[in-house]
Amino acid sequence: MAETHGAPAVEARQRRFLTFRVDERLYALPAEQVSEVIRTPSVARLPQGPRSLLGLANLRGAVLPVATARGLLGKAERSARASDRTIVLDGGAPAALAVDAIDGLVSVDVGRIETRQVELAAEAGEAFTGAFQSSDDTDVARILDVRRLLDAAFVQRERPKQRSQAVSVTAAPDAADDPGDREQLVTFDVAHQEYGLALETVQEILPAPETTAVVPRSEDLVLGVMTYRDTLLPLLSLRGLLGFPAEGQKGGREKVLVTRVGGALVGLVADRVRAILSAAADQVDPTPPMLAARTGGEARVKAIFRGDGGRRLVSILAPEQLFREDAMRRLGEAHLPTTPADPVEITHVQQQFLVFRLGDDEFGLPIETVDEVARVPDRISRVPKTPKFLEGVINLRGEVLPVVDQRRRFDMPAFAHPELRRLVVLRTERHRAGLIVDGVSEVLRCSLDSIEEAPDLAGEATRLVHGVVNLPAEGRLVLLLDPAELLTRTERSLLDAFKPEAGKAGP
Repeated sequence: MAETHGAPAVEARQRRFLTFRVDERLYALPAEQVSEVIRTPSVARLPQGPRSLLGLANLRGAVLPVATARGLLGKAERSARASDRTIVLDGGAPAALAVDAIDGLVSVDVGRIETRQVELAAEAGEAFTGAFQSSDDTDVARILDVRRLLDAAFVQRERPKQRSQAVSVTAAPDAADDPGDREQLVTFDVAHQEYGLALETVQEILPAPETTAVVPRSEDLVLGVMTYRDTLLPLLSLRGLLGFPAEGQKGGREKVLVTRVGGALVGLVADRVRAILSAAADQVDPTPPMLAARTGGEARVKAIFRGDGGRRLVSILAPEQLFREDAMRRLGEAHLPTTPADPVEITHVQQQFLVFRLGDDEFGLPIETVDEVARVPDRISRVPKTPKFLEGVINLRGEVLPVVDQRRRFDMPAFAHPELRRLVVLRTERHRAGLIVDGVSEVLRCSLDSIEEAPDLAGEATRLVHGVVNLPAEGRLVLLLDPAELLTRTERSLLDAFKPEAGKAGP
């Protein structure tokens, strides 16, 4: 019993600290402030985020902001090393701290902790609550006031109420601003020909899986099945459905267009996705009667889109026409696994996002704010005395459209492969502009309750990121951008000059 009563007295005379190094200086954190220590994870970097914010990481399904100790302490950043570690802080607002190396876990007599002269020994940017000599008396461990540093580095912002629901109501264009009836199309290549589907019929666009579960005794039409949202998605070849041979189908750029046919979800595999474009009613013609009477792949075409003054012809397909009686009979003969009438139960409001890439990071825009996606034009007219990120203007179907280079906008270096870039035409309630991005990867569908708010740690400078789609199974974080903030944060008057009415009056 004496040992039991004596233990608390010993503990009261000692405190435990986790010691670590930043730029060879020794620091410490009280053990009760530390949840765990992990290898520094890969992060999604926030554009123009605070210097002290390394990015957002996925920690066992939770989004975690990772601050860098070097940035908090005003020290220069360096390239990653094997010794780098990240300390996950314990507290009401979870965060993590990336450090150069972990020194150890030590117990220190409270009498050895100096608190009176600590501030005098602090360098610029440092904040301490105390200090103590290391066990071998060769160094001094400074007890870091990490919360004070975080509060100073990241200005907390006041969140609007029900912020997550703002995602679903962002800036769809008013009918008065819409130049005529338009239909959004997803276009894709099949056997070197361009086809399209109405965007409203496509639930998601996903990269084709490297491996699939092959269906025995199936023909070229059936490529197999893949896992999709806790169910099985049958994959069907658009080459097979349109009567093309299967040769040359694998090229590494295949995409799966998820659509619903007869109450079941299917994945249509295209050779590659080309663009998302806005088709005016007078640019879409019904299929010529001679073609409509054919029984081959031409019979699957419901209309023809004439773009670029008639130089670009896109055959518009309809899922129900792809799966006519003969195709459904062939599917039955192939013993395709049956799909429930509603394999993805939608119990919450769904939101679709266009996902684009900048470097290694992925960003999402609400699909209703995207007019189209196309190649970056060869000719962009420069505008004098404008910010460096404004690439210039283009004439898009009679409208002068400002073009913003998102890499320059986010202070990133130039893209090494400019020929791969894409132009995303974005519309908000106030503005319309083209965004140059590294590439467009997919259309992602998710429920609003699966969208996490961007952590407050991101601060005022990153208010344009209003949410995060966390895909832990794929090790991905998609940062959701607020289109209005993206176009008007500091350039409201500049973009106001390029409103449609102003553009039509221009040259």
